Amino acid sequence: MPPFIIVAIGAIGAAALARLLSRESRRINAELDEARRGTGTVEQRSGQQTLRRDPATGEYRPGGS
Repeated sequence: MPPFIIVAIGAIGAAALARLLSRESRRINAELDEARRGTGTVEQRSGQQTLRRDPATGEYRPGGS
């Protein structure tokens, strides 16, 4: 196979990978922004628990609001 074909296939693959990574990065950042703003649905927010430090042991345990 001629080298220019191999290079062209590699360039096409690299471009596709860059596009995939860019799209995934935007999706993850959108989820993080939504979580920071607290605009998730009530069902999503009600499932989250906060951790409180137990003064006796120093461990973090679920509890409180």
